[in-house]
Amino acid sequence: MIEKIEGRRPAWTRVPFQHFLLALGLIAVGGLFQAASAATLCVNPQGTKGCFNTIQAAVNAAKASDAITVAPGVYREDVTIKTPIALVGANAGNTIIDAQSMANGIYVDGLDNSGMGKIGLSGVVITGFTVENAEDEGILVTNANDVTVSSNVVMNNDQTLHSKNGCQGLPSWELAESEDCGEGIHISGVRHSIVSNNVVESNAGGILLADDTGATRDNLITGNTVRNNPYDCGITLASHPNVAGAPPYGVSDNTISGNLSAHNGDADQGGAGVGIFDSVPHAKANGNRVIHNRLIGNSLPGVAMHSHAPNQQMRNTVILGNYIAFNGADTGQTETPGPAGINLFGVSPELGTVISQNVIKGESIGIAVNTPAPVYVHLNNFSVSEFGVDNLGTAGTIDATENWWGCSEGPSAEGCSSIGGTNVFSMPYLIQQFQPER
Repeated sequence: MIEKIEGRRPAWTRVPFQHFLLALGLIAVGGLFQAASAATLCVNPQGTKGCFNTIQAAVNAAKASDAITVAPGVYREDVTIKTPIALVGANAGNTIIDAQSMANGIYVDGLDNSGMGKIGLSGVVITGFTVENAEDEGILVTNANDVTVSSNVVMNNDQTLHSKNGCQGLPSWELAESEDCGEGIHISGVRHSIVSNNVVESNAGGILLADDTGATRDNLITGNTVRNNPYDCGITLASHPNVAGAPPYGVSDNTISGNLSAHNGDADQGGAGVGIFDSVPHAKANGNRVIHNRLIGNSLPGVAMHSHAPNQQMRNTVILGNYIAFNGADTGQTETPGPAGINLFGVSPELGTVISQNVIKGESIGIAVNTPAPVYVHLNNFSVSEFGVDNLGTAGTIDATENWWGCSEGPSAEGCSSIGGTNVFSMPYLIQQFQPER
């Protein structure tokens, strides 16, 4: 069960997870499209029985609130959606958008309706497809509100990275995608939307939330399986440069919940299970929540938070109730001395960070910290070989009270995880493993 997290969040993020599943089922059968004027269009490869033979032709003919049902088959298209519709494939196992040699598999384009920083489209559903072999993103969404991307397989995209030794032909606003081509699913300037129950694998990277075209906030990324994406993180929240030279719009108040992110990145490129990144001065990644995920076997830490420059904001992050195991060390400027479950690196202070109720095992370091700010670490279970908590910096403090350090005698006892660095406060500690309420 996904725990309730209260605060400045829209009401739809506070209902139980099974209600989301029910809502998505209703969407798939047209539950959001009840207006009397709405129509259902159909697509099949032969164009028989009054159906279109391409998805794009049906999308072009559809009006607001229409639904388009797509029969099994292989559709060699780059589908662009600029109207609020539901696009429903018969089944991701047999309804395939093959975008080989094309930019994207599906592009939900609110940007051309609105311009930078504004919402240009609302109320789009995409479900029931395999989307594969695009030169860049498999599914791209810009400047949109109330979008659902659910129950798709997104695989083998970002092909230009392999075929041309670097991303080419990306839009001018994609300033920061040179090493991942936008990843499998990319949302930018998107609000109040859901990305759920997708399988995202063998792309350059998995799911990217960025602010290239507008603020990306109040979104739910849940129930996805994100694995074996070799060049980047499984799930990335990144505040990027603004193409107009203005301060970045920000990636804020998003919830990453109940996902499996496993075996992303490789020894050369690196990828965390979940990455939260500020790249340039005035970048903003505030109020994001990483809860109840399984983050396993990624080449960088299970969760990596990086503030790379002065005058950045990375505030009020919550990392709660995750299972984090057998990930790698961070590298470069953010280097950790060994494999780490969580790494907080902040040139700018990462204020208000709370890390609680996580199980961290199979790492050298449970939580590595190097940021000039207080960090709050409570009710975690450490089963790591060296440091449960390692303060790699000198300016910040870590309140690490009430954690389980691997044995009842507390940190640094024989058989227990230790404390590294200074200004780590661990008393009192738990004498048995924390057991969350069910």
